Order: sequence, then structure tokens, then C-alpha cells
Amino acid sequence: MAIKPFSKKQMRVLTWWCKGSRYAHKDAIICDGAVRSGKTFCMSLSFVFWMFYKFNGMSFAICGKTIRSARRNIITPMISTLQSLGFDVNEKLSENFIVIRYKGRENRIYIFGGKDESSASLVQGMTLAGVLFDEVALMPRSFVEQALARCSVEGSTFWFNCNPEYPAHWFYRNWILNAKKKNALYIHFTMEDNPSLSKETLERYKTLYTGTFYQRFILGKWVATSGAIYPFMNESSYVSVPSGPFEKYAVSCDYGTVNPASFGLWALKENCWYRIDEYYFDSRKHGYQKTDEEHYEALCELIGNRKISTVTADPSAASFIETIKRHGEYTVTPATNDVLNGIRQTATALKEGRIKICNNCLDSIREFSLYRWNEKGLDIPIKENDHAMDDIRYFVATILDGGTSFSVVAARR
Repeated sequence: MAIKPFSKKQMRVLTWWCKGSRYAHKDAIICDGAVRSGKTFCMSLSFVFWMFYKFNGMSFAICGKTIRSARRNIITPMISTLQSLGFDVNEKLSENFIVIRYKGRENRIYIFGGKDESSASLVQGMTLAGVLFDEVALMPRSFVEQALARCSVEGSTFWFNCNPEYPAHWFYRNWILNAKKKNALYIHFTMEDNPSLSKETLERYKTLYTGTFYQRFILGKWVATSGAIYPFMNESSYVSVPSGPFEKYAVSCDYGTVNPASFGLWALKENCWYRIDEYYFDSRKHGYQKTDEEHYEALCELIGNRKISTVTADPSAASFIETIKRHGEYTVTPATNDVLNGIRQTATALKEGRIKICNNCLDSIREFSLYRWNEKGLDIPIKENDHAMDDIRYFVATILDGGTSFSVVAARR
């Protein structure tokens, strides 16, 4: 793996613990800031170099939101680089740990996922000499604090990296604002601190985000969500339904009985998914509620005689999903329902032109203009005018970005 010369901030991360460094007395290092700013790669290398400089025969931990994300973001690129530098790395995939040897020394790294409150139990009882948290702001406080409590070896240190979240976040308030009190070295990164990014790549990233996501992911600021969720969507954003033929079709559903139900019909053409039609039923507006069977009839009418790859539906709509399964005409997939990440994915897909909303989808257009952040300091949308927004988010997170395979098209019987 070719490594370009490091930037000044990356070099500080790589050397802060070395003898003679003015930061060597620190108990922790915190790196936050923009996406693609080079903080994760240099931190993972520094973590291993530090452990072999300080310890032999000790246990350490690397934590991601999930074990899978830890492997993707940290472990896989780190192993490749360490091997090229002469380290002997033996990964135990089934047991989630790595044994690393270098010049007669040996240390072990355990891999953990901190996805929810129950994850804290995974690290109980361990004795660690150090721990690295990748995307610490996505982990529950209980998990992080339990892992920190395991670092009882003399000379152990804490390593944190993350992209910014909202300013009331526990990690920002407890660690970043109190870095001096915690005896932690705090380094803030921007994209310009990553020498591997070309000017063209930098400009491309800067065009992908707007509003809160731009301030967080590009400027690296811990800012509160406010205003419109998709502020870039305006009259010029919507297109006419393109003429066929289309390569594939899919449907996304946000199901409601008292609340509105919104279904979107999507068609793929030349690497772009178009929302070519929709069904939207508001029981309050119409003065009556529809049954699962009546919504299913509306789904069939929306699809017509098209061959549908899959229907992705609100995972909480168990009865409607069961109705679709019982009829046996369409493949149905419970949607991925991570709200904040789904909004980010949808904003990126819209900005990149991977999805487009056709101008006959009037309820979607109306909701885009009304969909707003809750301004009470948490990353949540106002639960109004969000039904088409939810079904669009389900489509992006589950079908467009979810890795679903459509090699076999489920046709109507």
C-alpha cells in the first residue's frame, strides 16, 4: 500500500506519545472534524506503533459502532499497511481478535462493536492497556465508559476519533469541551489535512452536502440541526417522467392507518432511479381509514402490469408486510430505518443525481418544501409532512444503498 507524506496534523497524531514530545504526558487523544480528512488512518497506525513502543504481551481494544464497521474502517487497511512494514499479523476472524508480532514483541487487539446499551456487557471483565474508538460519537455512553474502565494497566491511554454530531452530544460536552481537564490532546481536522485528496476530489465532496451536513461533514463543526432538511430542493429540482423503456422497477412504502400512507414507484434508467408515480392517502383528509387489503389494492394499481424487483416497506408495518407476503405476488423487504443516516444518504443521492423526483409526484414535492428539523437540540425531524420523505428514505437506504441484489426479478403472477 502506497503511503503519501503525512500532513502536520497527521504527524502530530503519529508522534504525540513519543519520548521528547510535548504531548507525551497526555492520557488521551481526540481527533474530530470533516469526513475524509485522514484522521482515522493515521490514528490506527499510531495506535499500533505506540503499543509496541510501550508494551509487550498486553491486550488492547479497537471499537467501532459494529464489528463489521471496525473491520472496514480500521482493521483491513491497518493490517495491509502493517504487513508492508514488516509486522506479523494473525487475525482470528471467528474470535474477533488480532495477534501482532514485531521484533520479538507480541500484543493482542480485540475488536468490539458498540451499537447499543447492551454492548457494554461485552467488555466487562477485561484488562486492557489501551482502547481506540472509531466514530465514538455513534456509540452509547455506557459502552464507551465501560471500555475506558477496563484500561487499568499502568500507562494505558484512550484514543478517540469521530465526525461531529449535535452540540448537546455527551461526547462533545464531556470530552471535547473538557479536553484540558481530561488531560487529552485534541486535534481538529479538515479535508485539507488529508494530503491524499486531490483538489478535484475536495471540490466534489464540498458539492455533496448542504445545510447541517455541510457544516458537520465538510466544515467539521458540532452544530445543531435547523431549518429545512433538504434545502436544495426547489422547483428546478423536479423532472418530467422520462420515456421508456426502463431497466427495473421497485416500490417503497411508508404505511399508515391514522397517519398518511405513501407509496413510491421507482424506475431505473441509465444509472438513475426516477420516482415516476406515487400513491398517497391521508385518512384525516378523506375522513375514513383504509384496511390493509385496501392499501394492497392501491399498491397493485400503482404497479399496474410492471415487473417489480422488490417492495420495501416500513419495518414496523408488520400487518401490511404480511398482507403482501400472503398474496405472494411481490417480493417484500423490511426497510432499513436509521433516520439520520438515511436522511444523509438521501441528500447525497439527490445531490449526485442518482435519484430524481418526477414533477407528477405532488405529495413528495409538497413534503420536500415542508420537511424540517426539530430544533430542540437533537438530530430528529419534526414528525409532520414526513410520509413521502420516509418512503423515499426507505428506498435509498434499502434498495439504492442497501446492497440488495436484483438479479432475479419477481414478476407479478
